[in-house]
Amino acid sequence: MESKYKIHTKIVILTVLVFFSGACTKLEDKNYSELVAKQFNPTQDDISSLVGPAYVSWQWLWETGMEWYSGLRYTQEICGDELVIPRRPNGWVDGGIYRNMFMHDWTVFEPYSGGNWITAYKGVTNTNRILYQIESGAIPVKENKENLIAELKVLRTSFYWVLCDLFGNVPVVTQFDVAEGYLPKQNTRKEVNDFIISEITKSLPLLSEEVNASTYGRFTKWGAYTLLAKMYLNAEVYTGIPEWDKCIAACDAVINSGKYILEPIRKDVFKAKNENSKETVFAIPYDEKYAQSWGAAMNSLQPQSQEVYNMQGTPWGGSCAVPQFIDSYDPEDLRLKDWVQGPQYSSSGERLVGAMDLPGVPFSYLNEVPSIDFSTEMSGYREGKQEYEMGLQSFMNNDAALLRYADVLMMKAEALLRSGHADEAAIIVSQVRERSFPGNPEKAVVTGSDLQKGSGYKYGLKDSVNGWNTNEGGTDIKYGRFLDELGWEFSQEGHRRQDLIRFGVFTTKSWLSHSPNGNHRTMFAIPQDEINRNPNLSQNPGY
Repeated sequence: MESKYKIHTKIVILTVLVFFSGACTKLEDKNYSELVAKQFNPTQDDISSLVGPAYVSWQWLWETGMEWYSGLRYTQEICGDELVIPRRPNGWVDGGIYRNMFMHDWTVFEPYSGGNWITAYKGVTNTNRILYQIESGAIPVKENKENLIAELKVLRTSFYWVLCDLFGNVPVVTQFDVAEGYLPKQNTRKEVNDFIISEITKSLPLLSEEVNASTYGRFTKWGAYTLLAKMYLNAEVYTGIPEWDKCIAACDAVINSGKYILEPIRKDVFKAKNENSKETVFAIPYDEKYAQSWGAAMNSLQPQSQEVYNMQGTPWGGSCAVPQFIDSYDPEDLRLKDWVQGPQYSSSGERLVGAMDLPGVPFSYLNEVPSIDFSTEMSGYREGKQEYEMGLQSFMNNDAALLRYADVLMMKAEALLRSGHADEAAIIVSQVRERSFPGNPEKAVVTGSDLQKGSGYKYGLKDSVNGWNTNEGGTDIKYGRFLDELGWEFSQEGHRRQDLIRFGVFTTKSWLSHSPNGNHRTMFAIPQDEINRNPNLSQNPGY
């Protein structure tokens, strides 16, 4: 507990040192060293404070924050087959942005892609600034200087990982002291991929192997290996060349470290006070007072849920599960309880009732969403993976487990499956499933043959408002059962778009109101505002 709030306090204090640039083309800050050079002479105890401003960028990038549409988690979810933000009785139209994301109708002016571009490059710029200050001597680091530089370089690659995944062809900028008017040149997606892998690989020997309060929320050797595994897992998408053996090796480095476990109670990973979870490899710290960002409580729950959790703010009632996704679960799977569902009662036990389009009707979250264009206040199971503590404020205390041990295990399992070792993959998947079937452990067991089957997801249009109804099924998806496993384990964690692309589903299948709308949608358009600012940038194909 104490270590988390100590880190939060340091981060908040040092945000005064951060000058957020508006885009990757704004890479200068003439006042970068005035306060630091004159008043800050760091010791080893000050390192968390020193790197805090760069890490703070992940807080804004992950959940909806400073840039309203910058939340990477929602960007990766609401364009897929798991999560949807339909038109609600109380709004959620906002010029069609949520509909555009779900229907793959986004343009070069899409707020979500623009927000992620800006916020990820802020992370790059903040990291470049601190690296420059350290390397130039403006910040006189005397102890473990090379180790700190290596850590910051890995942190920088985490922002480039986001940019590579969303946009592909982006500029790689590693300098802070650039000439006035500097406009970076565009790199290819493969060049960005290779830069990330090279930077991580070179930094690994210098990274800390400790997993304790001093490294919480920072990149250790094991966080770097996990990020490296992410790159290798998606290498075929990013470069056209699969790297399954390298993915396995990176995962094995984390597994063999002995530093992490699968939490016996999976919910403990997502508790409001979850900083002591031994499953989290890299966390993004949040706090309702000191490190604020909008989370699932406000974005997903209906206003009635304020009475369930004695919330201090009134939630807005937007995002919910796609019914077809919910139907894919085994009813005995505890992970189905990651979704708030069924009749709702106040904290004092009173049955809640509808208040908008269904006034007086006993309130329940129902597994039905008529359309992206229409829903009731009760439509859809709501996000509930993160614990909603009683009396929670608008902002939540739950730290985000951006990288966790279950992900390491499942990445290894997928790489084994794709390289012809299905039975070995099944052993790992069964291990991950075990804690979700405590009442019937036999159901946790899967075989290599199971994982080579298609998906049980009932793909097809299911839009009762527009009269769209098709049956596509998922049996034709190669390794579709494994894709299902990823969905059940990592729902609401910002994985889905990436996984759907890797399994060839993102641009080929229909769900709810969504139909395929072009293979180029596997990458977002480079924001037009950035192209207008920098003539060195070319738009991605198809836009």
